[in-house]
Amino acid sequence: MRLITGLLARMFDVAMILGGAFAASHIRFDDFAQRNFYLAFVAFAAAFSLAVFPALGVYQSWRGRSKRVLVGQVALGWLLVQACALALMFSLHRIDFVSRLWFAYWTGIAGGAMIAGRIMTHVLLGRVRHAGLDLQKVAIAACGEHCDEILRKMEREPAAGFRASAVYNLRPVNKTTSSVPTFEQRAAFAKYVREQQVDEVWLALPLSEERAILELVDEFRNDLINVRFMPDVRALALFDGSVTELLGFPTINLAASPLPPNAMVEKELFDRVFALLALIAVSPILLACAIAVKLSSPGPVFFKQCRKGADGRIFMIYKFRSMRLHEQKQGVLEQATRGDPRITRVGRFLRRTSLDELPQFFNVLRGDMSVVGPRPHALEHDDLYQGIVSGYIHRYRIKPGITGWAQINGFRGETDRIEKMEGRVAHDLYYLRNWSFALDVKIICATIFKGLHHPNAY
Repeated sequence: MRLITGLLARMFDVAMILGGAFAASHIRFDDFAQRNFYLAFVAFAAAFSLAVFPALGVYQSWRGRSKRVLVGQVALGWLLVQACALALMFSLHRIDFVSRLWFAYWTGIAGGAMIAGRIMTHVLLGRVRHAGLDLQKVAIAACGEHCDEILRKMEREPAAGFRASAVYNLRPVNKTTSSVPTFEQRAAFAKYVREQQVDEVWLALPLSEERAILELVDEFRNDLINVRFMPDVRALALFDGSVTELLGFPTINLAASPLPPNAMVEKELFDRVFALLALIAVSPILLACAIAVKLSSPGPVFFKQCRKGADGRIFMIYKFRSMRLHEQKQGVLEQATRGDPRITRVGRFLRRTSLDELPQFFNVLRGDMSVVGPRPHALEHDDLYQGIVSGYIHRYRIKPGITGWAQINGFRGETDRIEKMEGRVAHDLYYLRNWSFALDVKIICATIFKGLHHPNAY
């Protein structure tokens, strides 16, 4: 069955590439005699796609994979194919014979058709699986709570195409809450799996259960059953244990940046563009704030201080100065408090409205900061809290931000109690675990509409 679906998918892609080229020629050329879509060029692209797409995993099973991943793979593969096709035409000195407008139409139409076809198929398969059809039977070997979590996720996402058929609970004292047939003896579990012709066995066990893992693998060694290892690393991993490949070996990230490299690139591009547009938009406000600060008290317009950035790198952060010049004890940081006499009248307004933070868009343009991320603290605070607040240092896995999840949830201003810092760090770690572009946009909107003025800012 998989062979047939893979062949049909390849035929569909070739048909969309040829059809897209033909449709582009009809749009581009008015004269029928000119409707020539460079057959050799198109044929090369179609043939090359049959080599590139499998290498990128486009024709792998869709079961359990998200639409976003599928779309990304197809888009990347098609753009790579077109880039190679252009390179070939250039090397053959035929690039001038290709209409650039036709090529753009062809790329867009064919790529859009291939993506649309997959999305429609994905939706159709989801509805079929919601109806209880085309489900792959899975048996799970796990321990109590972790097993329940997997079963709940399977029930919440029926479109993924998996159905739990049996559970092997290695710790009978930790009962599962599922209605799925549950076994406490390996032999009975294995017998049931074979009798019910279960397709897959998932070993969702902690690394400490090495003996049980080896016994189960050996049990099904001579059966045509997919055995997959889904280690329970919750006790070890700070973030969700994503899997990467290093030197050809699958590697589980226990304490590493939870944002994949492509997400970091997206975030970086968004930061620079947003910061540039923001600086242009608020330039009159920046000028007015600078004049007000200069007139409020003697001293510089900007307050500069060393802070830690991504991976602990030190950078100079900029703010509008909100305090009068004063002597500060070496190695001692005095936070602003309610009614602090050091704060000027202009400074108090700037701090309450967060306008004092606007110069940090220059830090974003320089690459020191992000628009959204954990707020950077003074170096003295880093030294103090790193040893007493669990997970504190992992805030610096990414660039610090002008605003963040903690700030829009009320954790800003003075941290006079350890509980306040623990709450702030907990929200920062939540942001790292759940980062998405949509979450960044949500935080920015919340900052604009409700975060500019806060009673904790003084």
